[in-house]
Amino acid sequence: QEQLVESGGGLVQAGGSLRLSCAASRHTFRTYNMGWFRQPPGKERREFVATIRWNGGTYYVDSVKGRFTISRDMSMNTMYLQMNSLKPEDTAVYFCAADIPPYSGSSYLKAEADYDYWGQGTQVTVSS
Repeated sequence: QEQLVESGGGLVQAGGSLRLSCAASRHTFRTYNMGWFRQPPGKERREFVATIRWNGGTYYVDSVKGRFTISRDMSMNTMYLQMNSLKPEDTAVYFCAADIPPYSGSSYLKAEADYDYWGQGTQVTVSS
């Protein structure tokens, strides 16, 4: 059983930056494909933000390209999401997720069903 714990959320003004962290509990973290999703206020479904594969390959939703950077530190069993130039529409609860072996086989890992484990979420609020 894997446990994921997010941290780093908070309140920031538009144009500001935040860095989210997602800590995994097992050293097998290095074999996982990882993703960030978010759930804006009033929305029922989580929406895809970014993914980073076990081999370092990354993919972003168009709305965050050039502003957000996903990365991971294998030695710390931790994934990060550096968020710059934040906008009010980035306000959401942000979740990290893990796709563990045997993998989902998804090409882009954009669907919630592609992931096996989820964190509890961290709130990001961007004021205008």
